[in-house]
Amino acid sequence: MAEAFRGEVYQKVDAKARVSIPAAFRRILEADDPATTESSRPRVYMVYGGKARAFVECYSKRGADQLAADIEAMDMGSPERTRAERDLISRSVMVEIEPDGRIVLPARVREKMGFTGDIPTSAEAAFAGFTNRFRLYRREVYDAELAADEDDDIDPLTLVGRHKRPV
Repeated sequence: MAEAFRGEVYQKVDAKARVSIPAAFRRILEADDPATTESSRPRVYMVYGGKARAFVECYSKRGADQLAADIEAMDMGSPERTRAERDLISRSVMVEIEPDGRIVLPARVREKMGFTGDIPTSAEAAFAGFTNRFRLYRREVYDAELAADEDDDIDPLTLVGRHKRPV
């Protein structure tokens, strides 16, 4: 990964379900997905699986390949691997980014975000950076999640390093 996905950005979703990917996020997607003979446009891999999730998890090409490799390292036939494959691989879609930086949200992604039927003129998406990926929410859902987040008086910096992945 060239850079980490950082920050929160709100973008309008138009009546045709088009949304602009924030420029900083596009630069990462471009860097992690060099042009090939198959596609000259950068791609975003959108995971809409997981019943408890109110968001779509988005990866660059490199991030999606790493996720697939991590799942392939799991025990073949285990219930955990089967669920990970179903919710993170089968229930995902690759979308090419248009030259103007927009994508059309696929039907399953719109459904996951709660955009069913006609999209209101006030519709917005929230892009939230999570280092190697970003989450895409309907703005009201993201704002509600933030409002419900309890402030437990723990300094977030004290959490860094508590749970490291084995090397």
